[in-house]
Amino acid sequence: MNINQYWVLSTQIILLVSALIVLILSLVLFIECIAALFNTGKQSNNFAERDHQVTVLVPAHNEETVISATLTQIKSQLAKQHQLVVIADNCTDATAEIARTVGATVIERHDPHHRGKGYALDYGLRFLESDPPDVVVFVDADCEVAPGAIEQLSQYAIATNRPVQATYLIAKAHHPSPKESVSAFAFKVKNFVRLLGLAKMGIPCLLTGTGMAFPWSVIRTVDLASGYIVEDMKLGLDLTIAGFSPVFCPEAHVTALLPQQAKAAKSQRTRWEHGHLKTLFTYVPMLMQAAVKQSRLDLLLSALDLSVPPLSLLIMIWSLLMVITLLFAASAGIWLSAIVMATAGLLLLSAILLAWLKFGRADLSLGQLLAIPIYILWKIPLYLQFLLRPQSSWIRTERDSVKISEP
Repeated sequence: MNINQYWVLSTQIILLVSALIVLILSLVLFIECIAALFNTGKQSNNFAERDHQVTVLVPAHNEETVISATLTQIKSQLAKQHQLVVIADNCTDATAEIARTVGATVIERHDPHHRGKGYALDYGLRFLESDPPDVVVFVDADCEVAPGAIEQLSQYAIATNRPVQATYLIAKAHHPSPKESVSAFAFKVKNFVRLLGLAKMGIPCLLTGTGMAFPWSVIRTVDLASGYIVEDMKLGLDLTIAGFSPVFCPEAHVTALLPQQAKAAKSQRTRWEHGHLKTLFTYVPMLMQAAVKQSRLDLLLSALDLSVPPLSLLIMIWSLLMVITLLFAASAGIWLSAIVMATAGLLLLSAILLAWLKFGRADLSLGQLLAIPIYILWKIPLYLQFLLRPQSSWIRTERDSVKISEP
């Protein structure tokens, strides 16, 4: 074998392996979206009695502009035996005072060397240890909590004795740009469509950030005190490995507003995407190792689900490899890798279109859907930053005072 033949063979093997990996990732996404089509979205009816004690924990760092509305919504859903506790975490504004005015129990934490929601939640749980509730619900301070959501989450957690994740979506402001509409749709695919598919197949779901309920005995099996930038995802995976796989409660809805300031939107996306990728590289090997050690198929399936990168990054990777495999096929006359990549692209496109047709047409027009390339271009620097200077510390997203658009 001469050098030229060796180069062709080596390149073909590398491209084929890369193409097969993208094919598997695209197939996982496609199967999840297909399964979501057959999920009625009704997971939790007639579960448990309503006399259990529930505590809602709201971590808050300088949330004076938004916390009053959130707490008012939560408080209207609580029974007399329930409790609303706000952790005013390293606050320098009027968050604590406003929360007390609404009627919440407020505890204040001051530790500038340990920042992040994980530390705040751990502080709140330790506050509850002397008289623990049956269920703890985590809600962010900047969310809209739909009527009945707290009860649905807590009853489902009691009935299953497992962590429960609500439907957590991003709402658009009035007159959103095409980029903002695509961003909200991508968020829905990740936090709703794929979770519906996982629920239909009986696979554990990820925890997505807010609107989460935990039986007390379950939440105390893990340590939350960390500055991990996507502490929710880490928490869900730690619980899955420990034997308490989260389940999805699609009818409980929690909504947050997409940041309107460009700097805030970029900061939020950077934290989410870098945290997602960091978790992917950290926890996929851990899940596979635990799957073998514990002989659990659900951990292997969770590893496959977690392996799927953010949708825009997956499209970028596919586009780049498609071009490379086509160039190689044209020069070497070997088309196998290009055919595999084309198949992966068909699955990827089908998954996106199916998700849009079933779940996205109401809030994303076809014209806006075609703005996906612009959205991807906007995120290229974000992924390059992950390669050169990944974000590793928690940074709070600046809040807007913009009303959520009507559905």
